[in-house]
Amino acid sequence: MRVKAALCYLASFLSLSTSTILQNGQVRQTHFLETKVAPIASNSTGWKTYGPNATELSYKGRWDSKHISWWAAPGLKFGFSGSNVAITFGEHTSPGVLVAYRVGGLDWQFSNVSAGTHHLISPSFPNINTTQSWQLPLNFEMRVTNWGLGVQVSAVHLSSNSSLVKIPNFSKTIEFIGDSLTSGMYATYEAFSGFGYNIGAGFGNVEFSITAYPGICLTDANCWDNPRGQTYQWFQTSDTSWRASEIYGTEPEKWDFSLHPSADIVLINLGTNDNNTHNNLTSDQYYNSYLSFIPKVHEVYPDAQIILMSLWKGFSPIGNSYSQGGAFIDEIYGVYEHFKDEGYVHYFNSTGVLQHNDYGPGYHPTDVGHIKIASHVLQYIRLKFGWELGAYGPEVQHETLYWNNEPNY
Repeated sequence: MRVKAALCYLASFLSLSTSTILQNGQVRQTHFLETKVAPIASNSTGWKTYGPNATELSYKGRWDSKHISWWAAPGLKFGFSGSNVAITFGEHTSPGVLVAYRVGGLDWQFSNVSAGTHHLISPSFPNINTTQSWQLPLNFEMRVTNWGLGVQVSAVHLSSNSSLVKIPNFSKTIEFIGDSLTSGMYATYEAFSGFGYNIGAGFGNVEFSITAYPGICLTDANCWDNPRGQTYQWFQTSDTSWRASEIYGTEPEKWDFSLHPSADIVLINLGTNDNNTHNNLTSDQYYNSYLSFIPKVHEVYPDAQIILMSLWKGFSPIGNSYSQGGAFIDEIYGVYEHFKDEGYVHYFNSTGVLQHNDYGPGYHPTDVGHIKIASHVLQYIRLKFGWELGAYGPEVQHETLYWNNEPNY
């Protein structure tokens, strides 16, 4: 979903230039670490350097052949046996892009990174108990928090006496196909706070990819300056951002599904932009696009269960309360009915999950709204497909530790 293209670009520039987080119009106190250091050469004393194509590195989400990240909340994960981790980011890294990173299940730390070398992990890393020996190897994870900015990994540096360790993938994979709602537009940490990320990370034991971008339509049409819709773009490695057009023009890299784990579940939340009169699309165009898209997804992932998510479209005052709006209600359910006898298409009715105060003034869910959506979908998947929650302690959404110890009020 996208209200105005200008707002979309404004959100990008805020992340790029100031990284200020506005919470209900007030500046939220943040703790972004300064991590940039002098370049580390491949033969630098005290460091061991690995190239971006090292087999021990696991890239999460979509990354191209130049190791540039795309779409929402892409990540990097690996194990290491030492006490220091630095990453050199390449020239195609968005200046000042905010990344989250952590060791194991410790709280996420944040840093604005640009092209160059950033020393991310050291023995003084927050919350590391340095009075005890580290249990090696340690797991390192990094996520790009934005949906329109990204990084390019040029090298990974470890302490000279340590080495990289491959972390095996989880046995299950889920993919999200969506627009600004799934990618967390206007949420506190954007994609990192969106319901797509919260569902994937919330399981704790699945791999996930969020192929979502603000303003994009399901129908292959120009919507809010996105030149193509998901019926085309989902098959490409890169998204529809301006930086993608700068690097690839009109010839993006095709995404090679055969080189990546096949999705067991695909959740689709698309159509809010198709439903906006600004984009001048009809319900028949949307319905027929959906009908043609489902078999293509099934062809790529023949064993996947595909969940069609109903749309919500804000809330309107009705009498002394509020009423939830919808979009393409009959069309989406009609697509489900068209395929339901084949057994791999399912329908998740999102009606009633959100209330009017779970929606922000930018027509997108609040952080709490995203958490509510994720919680309902997690339980839906658990009950319908038998996926058990594998949470074992790691933080999922940052800065949501709120409580009240004051009884006398």
